[in-house]
Amino acid sequence: MAFPQRRVPLLPAEVTSNPDIMGGWPCVSGTRIPAMTIVAELRAGTSELDIFDGYPSLPVDGIDAVRKWAEDNGISLDPGATDDPFSD
Repeated sequence: MAFPQRRVPLLPAEVTSNPDIMGGWPCVSGTRIPAMTIVAELRAGTSELDIFDGYPSLPVDGIDAVRKWAEDNGISLDPGATDDPFSD
């Protein structure tokens, strides 16, 4: 499958939380992609190419932004990790 060319955005991607977007769940900026969705993909061993294929609106630096956010918040990316600070 051919991938559309991705450009580096003018502003770097980050994980943000806005009560008006996805109920305030942390998402990759400029998208409605929850950060924990990308965390789950990474934990499952999904390749970056497959993640980008599945989430075409994800900016080119979106995965790196989620990795940094997860590290800053003590969320493991290891396969089999079950920590989810947002579960009820």
